[in-house]
Amino acid sequence: MFGKIGDMSKMLEGMQENAQKLESELASKIFRVKSGGGLVEVVINGKGEVIDINIDNSLLNDKDSLQILLIGALNDANKMVEQNRQNSALGILGGINPFGMA
Repeated sequence: MFGKIGDMSKMLEGMQENAQKLESELASKIFRVKSGGGLVEVVINGKGEVIDINIDNSLLNDKDSLQILLIGALNDANKMVEQNRQNSALGILGGINPFGMA
């Protein structure tokens, strides 16, 4: 019985190490998302932190369009980050899917 507990402990330690590696890898990944045919570009890292936003000058006088394009780009960027996190987590767990998706 104690052997199994020791094995579980080692497995959990390994998973913690992998989780720390994953966090480091996520922080170093960069995603670029464009909307409006490139009029708005959002740059975000794998942790979901916005690094940069580029806005074409033609949008500076059209607040409504700017807001719509910016919201769309941010939402798309967040989806990319979340998909990347899930895929990376699945890799660490060796195919065990904690998210309940196929």
